[in-house]
Amino acid sequence: MTKKLRFALLTLAFISSYQTTEAQIFKKKKSKTEKSDEKPSKDKIKPYNKVVTKDAKTDKGLFDVHVVADKHYYEIPDSLFNKEMLMVSRISKTASRIGFGGGKINTQVLRWEKKDKKVLVRVVSHDVVAADSLPVHEAVVNSNFEPVLYAFDIKAFKKDSLNPATVIAVDDIFTKDTKAFGMPEFYRKRYKVSRLDDSRSFIESIKSYPLNVEARHVKTYLASAPPSNGSLGSISLEINNSMILLPEEPMKRRYFDRRVGWFARGQVDYGLDAQESKTVTFLDRWRLEVKEEDIEKYKRGELVEPKKQIVYYVDRATPEQWVPFIKQGIEDWQVAFEAAGFKNAIIAKDPPTKEEDPEWSPEDVRYSVVRYLASPIPNANGPHVSDPRSGEILESDINWYHNVMTLLRNWFFVQTAAINPDARGVDFDDKVMGRLIRFVSSHEVGHTLGLPHNMGSSVAYPVDSLRSASFTKKYGTAPSIMDYARFNYIAQPGDEGVALMPDIGVYDKYAIQWGYKPILDKTAEEEKKTLDSWILEHAGDPLYRFGHQQVGDIVDPSSQTEDLGDDAIKASSYGIANLKRIVPKLVEWTKEDGKNYDDLETLYGQVISQYNRYMGHVSNNVGGVYEHHKTYEQEGAVYTPVAKAHQANCMAFIQEELFQTPYWLLDQDIFGRTQYSGFVERIRSIQVRTLNNMLSLGKMARLIENETANGSDAYSLLQMMGDLRKGIWSELPAGRKIDTYRRNLQKAHIDRLAYLMTAENQKKKPDFGGYQKSTVVNTSQSDIRSLARAELNSLKREIRNAASRTSDQMSKYHLQDTAERINMILDPK
Repeated sequence: MTKKLRFALLTLAFISSYQTTEAQIFKKKKSKTEKSDEKPSKDKIKPYNKVVTKDAKTDKGLFDVHVVADKHYYEIPDSLFNKEMLMVSRISKTASRIGFGGGKINTQVLRWEKKDKKVLVRVVSHDVVAADSLPVHEAVVNSNFEPVLYAFDIKAFKKDSLNPATVIAVDDIFTKDTKAFGMPEFYRKRYKVSRLDDSRSFIESIKSYPLNVEARHVKTYLASAPPSNGSLGSISLEINNSMILLPEEPMKRRYFDRRVGWFARGQVDYGLDAQESKTVTFLDRWRLEVKEEDIEKYKRGELVEPKKQIVYYVDRATPEQWVPFIKQGIEDWQVAFEAAGFKNAIIAKDPPTKEEDPEWSPEDVRYSVVRYLASPIPNANGPHVSDPRSGEILESDINWYHNVMTLLRNWFFVQTAAINPDARGVDFDDKVMGRLIRFVSSHEVGHTLGLPHNMGSSVAYPVDSLRSASFTKKYGTAPSIMDYARFNYIAQPGDEGVALMPDIGVYDKYAIQWGYKPILDKTAEEEKKTLDSWILEHAGDPLYRFGHQQVGDIVDPSSQTEDLGDDAIKASSYGIANLKRIVPKLVEWTKEDGKNYDDLETLYGQVISQYNRYMGHVSNNVGGVYEHHKTYEQEGAVYTPVAKAHQANCMAFIQEELFQTPYWLLDQDIFGRTQYSGFVERIRSIQVRTLNNMLSLGKMARLIENETANGSDAYSLLQMMGDLRKGIWSELPAGRKIDTYRRNLQKAHIDRLAYLMTAENQKKKPDFGGYQKSTVVNTSQSDIRSLARAELNSLKREIRNAASRTSDQMSKYHLQDTAERINMILDPK
C-alpha cells in the first residue's frame, strides 16, 4: 500500500469518526433543547379505549359520535368508507336582519376515504360521467380529480371483526373557518367580514341517526359592517350541517323534456354512443314506487299506495290557527297523484311533541318540514335536496315567513276588493286569510314536488270566461296553480259567485302524471317513447302548455307573471276599471280610529304597483315573440312574432291609458293624508318605466328582425317609433298647452333617444336554464341609432314649429329647452 493511499484512508476514517461524534453530540443536545422530529406520543394512533374512554358520551347512528372532555369524535365504520354522502348546510339561527333561519347555504356530495394515517373528505362531482365499464371512464376520472375538503389524523382503530371502525377528532372542521361549512361568501362581502373569531366559535351539538349525522355549530365572524348589534363588530350564526348517506341503489331516472315544466339536473355523459360530448338531463322527483304485492292492481288501473309516502310535517312554531290550512294545501295534491296512479301519496302530519321525541328536529334531513320563520320577509319558498346521481328528492323544506300574510293581504285587496267585501279592510277574517294561506301552501308544495313556475298557463283561458261563475268554479282562474295567476282581477261587480283564485288544475294533474306515473319493466331510455306519446296526446292544447318564467327581457308576452287570460288589453282594461273603483274607497276601507295612515299609504302603493303590472303585460307584446316548444314530429314553428295588429293595438292602449296622464290615480285626499310631496314623481316614474321598456334594445332588435323576415306583415321599428312620437308629443301639431306630467314624459322620451345614440352593444347573457332571455344587439351597426337620430331630427322641427304657436309660457319654455337638448345630443361639441 502506498503512502498516499494509506494517508487517504486514514483521512477518511478520521472524517467518518468525526461525523459520528458530531451526530452523537448533536443528538444529545437536541434531546435537551429541541423537540424531536418524532411526534409526541399524544398525537400517535392510540388504543381505542385510550381515546373513547369510559367517560365518553356516545350517540349511536350512521357514525357513532363520542364526546370526551369537550372533544368530539366520529367513529366511522370501515364499511362506510368510499360511500357517497350528501352534505346539506343551513343557517339555522341568524343575527337580526341578516336573513332567515333554515336557508340552505351549501350542498355537496362527500366521500370519506382512508389513506395511510389520515382520513380524507373529498368533494365528489357528478357533472361529468361515463360508465366504469367503458375505456373513456379512465379519462373522465383523470380529468375530474376530486378535491380534498379536509384531512383528519386517525386517533384510534376499533378492532372489531364484525364492525371495524376508525376514530377521528372533528372539532376543527366545525370551529375553524372551513368555508364549505360556514358563512356564504356573499354575506362575507356584504358585511365586510375579515376573519373567524375562534374564541367565540364552538360546537353546539352533534347528533347521529341511522342514516344521517346532524352537527350544529356557532360561528362568530369579525365584521366591520354587521347588519345589527353594530357595537360588537361581529356576527354570530348557528349553522346546521346535515350529512345523509345516499341510497345504495339510485332511483331510476326519468328524462327531462322541455315541453313539460320540471326542475331537472344535467350530466355530461362521455359514455354515450355519440360523436360529441352530450348532456343528459333528468327530473328531480320523489321515489314513488309500486309495492310488489300491488303491481297487478296497478296494471288493472286501480289506485295503489306507494312503497313510501311523501310526508310533510308542519313546524311546531306555526301559529295554531294556520296549521289546518297549511295541511290542506299539502294534501290538495292528492288529486294530482291519483292521476299518476297513487292514492295517499302525499300526507301532512304534526311533528311529535318534545315529550314524545326530544330529538326530533326540522333540520334532520330525514324529515320534510313546512318551517315557520319569524322573519319580516314577505314571502314563502319551497326548495328541495336531491340525489345528483338520479334526481331523487331526499328532503324538502318549505320556508314560511311570517310576513307572507301581509303580501297576501295586499294582493287580495288590490286585485279583488272592487267586487269582494271580504277583501275590504286591513285585517282579514281568519277564514279568509286561512284560504289564502292554503293557496300559497299548495303552490309552494308544487315546487317541492319538482314543478317550476308555469307562467304560460293562465293565457289558456278566454278573458271573459274569468267572469263566469260556472267556468271558474270548474276550472279555477288558471290551468296551473304554479302560474303567478294570483287572484281574479278581471271579475267585475255583478259577477256573482265567480272564483277568485286557482286550484290544482288540469296542467298540474298532467305534469304530476307525466313525471310520477310508473312505467313498469322499462329502462329510463325505453320510457322516452311513452313519455313523448303522453305529450303528443295534448299537443296544441293551451291547457297543457308549459311557459317558462322569464327574468329580465320579457320576450314571450304569453308567459308573464301576474297576468290572466288570453288578451292583455282586455284583461288590463277590466283590471284598471276595478282599480278606479278602489281608489275613491281607499280611505274608507283602511279607516280605523286611533291609527295613522300607514296602511292607506301602503295600499295606495299597491294600487300603483298593480297598475304598473298591467302596463307591463300590454307593453311586452310590442317586439314580442311567442315560444311553444315542439319536436320534429310536431308541425309549426317554435317561435312566432306577435301579430302586427295586436302590437299596434297595444301601443295605442299604452298611449291612451298611461301616456295620457291617468288623472284618476291622482287622489288629493290620499296625498293630503300620506305625503308632503311626490305625486308628480310617482306618475313620471310609472310612465318612464314603460317608455324605457318599449325602447329597450332587445325589443327594438326583434322588431327589426321581424320586418326583415316578414316585410309589411310585421309591425316595424319605424312604425313603432313613429306611433310613440305622435302619441307622446300629440300637443305639437295644434300648439296646445302641455301640462307638468306630459312635459316630464316628453323630456324622458328625449333622454331615452339620447341613450340610444350612445348605448353599448348588448351581449348574450347566461340563460340560467331558460329563465333569462336576451337578444344580442350591435347598437352602432344596427338601424336603432339611425332611427333614433331621425326621430330627434323630426322632433326638433316639430318642436320649433310648436314653440312659435303655443300661447302658454311654461309650454314655450319647455319646447325651447327640449329643442336645445336635441341640438346638444346631435352635436355634442
